[in-house]
Amino acid sequence: MNTSTITQKRITRFKAKKRAYWSLLLLIALYILSLASELICNDKPLYIRYNAKSYFPILKYYPEDAFLHNGKQTRPNYKKVNNMKVFKTRRENFMVFPFIPYGPNENIDAESLRSEEKVILTMTPIPRVGNINIRPDFSIAQSTSSGFFFNTQDDSVDGLTLTDYWNIEPQLEDAIKERFLNKESTSLSVILTSKINPELKAEVSLSKFSERDSPPDTVRISFQETFRGTFKPETVVFNRDLKTVGQISILWKEIGKDEDNLLLGVVIERFSEYVEPFTLTIKNITYKINVDKNDISWPYSPVRGHWLGIDSTGRDVLARIIYGLRISMTFGFLLVAASMVLGTFIGAIQGYYGGMLDITGQRLIEIWSALPFLYVMILVGSIYGRSFALLLFCYGIFNWIGISYYMRAEFLRLRKQPFVDSAKCIGLSPLKIILRHIMPNALTPIITFFPFYLVGAIGSLAALDFLGFGLPPPTPSWGELLHQAQQFRWAWWLILYPSLVLFVVMMLGIFVGEGVRDAFDPHPYSKME
Repeated sequence: MNTSTITQKRITRFKAKKRAYWSLLLLIALYILSLASELICNDKPLYIRYNAKSYFPILKYYPEDAFLHNGKQTRPNYKKVNNMKVFKTRRENFMVFPFIPYGPNENIDAESLRSEEKVILTMTPIPRVGNINIRPDFSIAQSTSSGFFFNTQDDSVDGLTLTDYWNIEPQLEDAIKERFLNKESTSLSVILTSKINPELKAEVSLSKFSERDSPPDTVRISFQETFRGTFKPETVVFNRDLKTVGQISILWKEIGKDEDNLLLGVVIERFSEYVEPFTLTIKNITYKINVDKNDISWPYSPVRGHWLGIDSTGRDVLARIIYGLRISMTFGFLLVAASMVLGTFIGAIQGYYGGMLDITGQRLIEIWSALPFLYVMILVGSIYGRSFALLLFCYGIFNWIGISYYMRAEFLRLRKQPFVDSAKCIGLSPLKIILRHIMPNALTPIITFFPFYLVGAIGSLAALDFLGFGLPPPTPSWGELLHQAQQFRWAWWLILYPSLVLFVVMMLGIFVGEGVRDAFDPHPYSKME
C-alpha cells in the first residue's frame, strides 16, 4: 500500500512509543481472542466421536435424539450425555470440550462442587447477664435478672449484700467509693470470683460516672457470666452416617445422653430440611444451637475449575468476562465508527458551507445535546425493551456531537486554503472537494480521538449495565457483574476481576490514544520557554 511520507513518519513515531505500540498489539490480540470465545469456553463440545461417527456441535445443531434415540429434538446436555451408560458402552466414544468447559449462561451443578454432604452443629454459649444497684454499705437496693449470680432461685436479690457473695477487688471497691463521693470516674471492668461457688466467675462492669449536683444514693453494677475466659463457639461435623468428621470438640465429649440423642435427631432432620436455631442448656450453661448443612450457595468463591469464581446465579465468572470482552469491544467499535461517520458528515457540511446553515446547525445541535441521555434511554427501553441494536442506536444519536465540533472547526479552517480555491476554479463539485481534497487533511481529529472515544464507549456500556439500563439479561457484561458485586459485597471476586479487566482494557486504549496523539503532533520536540 502506497503511503505518503508524512504518514510513514507518523507510523514511525507511533512505533517509537513502545508503550502505545505494545498496548495496541495487546488490545488487538485480546479482541481476536474474544472473537473466538466459543472455542475457548463453551458447554458444547468441540468434537464428538459417537458410534463411529463424527459430530461438531460447535458448528452445527444436533438434537438429543441423535445421541440418546429418545425422539427429543431439544438441545442435549452434553455433559450428562457424556456420563451416561448409553454413551460409554463403546470405548471409542468420546467428547472433546474447550479449555474452559463452561458457557457464559450455563448454570453450574452445585453437587459438582460439594465433595460430601455434611451437617455442621455449632454450639455457642450465651452468657447470663444481670444488673444490681448497691448502697454505700454494698447492700443491694434493686436488681434485675441477677439470681444466678447469687445462687438463688429468684431473679430478685434485693436486700442481699454484695460482699457476702463475691470477692471484691480493691480496684472495684475504690471505684464504687469514688462514685458515692460524687467524683468523676472512668468506666471499669474486672473479673470476680464467687464465694459460694468458686467455679463461677463473672465480668463486673461500672459505667463512666460524671460529677452531679449531689452524690448518688445507689451505684449500678452489671454482671456477665464468663466461660473459661472465652465465648468461642464449638462445632461438630457429621456425615451421612452420623459419624463425626475432623476434630471433636471437648463439649461434645462431655455432653449427656439425653442431649446427645436430641442433637443427633436434629442433625438427621437437617439432612432433609431446614432447622431453625434453638437454645439448649448443657451443664447449667445455655447454648445457642445452629444446625447448618454444607449447601452450595451462589455466588461461590474461586475453586479448582472455576478460577475466577461463580456469580450470583451459578455462572462461571471467567466465561462471562471473556464473552463480555467481545461484546464490550464490538459495541465500542460499532458505536465509535457510527459516531465518527455521522459527526464527520454533519461537521463537514457545517464547516464547508458556513453562513446560516452553520449557525442554524449549531443551534439545533446545542438543543439536541441538552436532552438528558439517561432519561431517553429509560423511556425508549421501557417502550421497545432492551437490546444491543437499540442501545447502540440510542447512544449513537448522542455520541456524534463531540466529533462534529472538531470536524466543523477543521473544515472552517481548510475551506479558505488555496488548494480548495483551485479545486473550485477547475469546476469540481462540492462533494468531490469535501471527500477528496478537504477530508484527507481533516482526518487528524478522527484518528487521534478514536482510541479515547473507544475507551469512553466501553466505560459507558459498563456503567449502563451497572445501573440496569444496558444490555438485556442474560447477556454477559462486566457492568452486570459489578452490579452483582454491589448486592453481594462480601463476594470480592465479583468486584476484583471484572473491574481489573475493565481497568486494563481502558488503560491500554488510553496508552494507544496517547501514542497516536504524539505521532500526529507536528512538533513532537517543541517546548515553551
